[in-house]
Amino acid sequence: MNIKKVSELSGVSADTIRYYERIGLIPPVKRNDNGIRNFDEEDLRWIVFSRQMRNAGLSIESLVEYLTLFQVGNETVPARKEIIADQIVELKEKASDLNTAIERLEFKLANYDEHMIPAENALREFKRNR
Repeated sequence: MNIKKVSELSGVSADTIRYYERIGLIPPVKRNDNGIRNFDEEDLRWIVFSRQMRNAGLSIESLVEYLTLFQVGNETVPARKEIIADQIVELKEKASDLNTAIERLEFKLANYDEHMIPAENALREFKRNR
């Protein structure tokens, strides 16, 4: 498969695929005699895996570390699990922050006339008197 096809199948842009290869998030892709990348199903799986992990919030650095550990072998399973567990904790913290923000906005919306209008008027008045 060429990079355009892999990009369509994976939902990852061609530029991002090249970047992933350059920084080691995916193994080097085989090339034909003209130097054009020739992707196979395994390459596609690596791209999809890397994108899924990035979408889950793993930093490039964490993902590179994870993949380096993966290459070492099964003795690194505990370290790989720790990377994933750490990301779960981070995502839960972000989810909690988002839920708090949603609750705050829902309160403001539900009490807009009683809460927001007086607060906005007070801010407007404060600004005038500065």
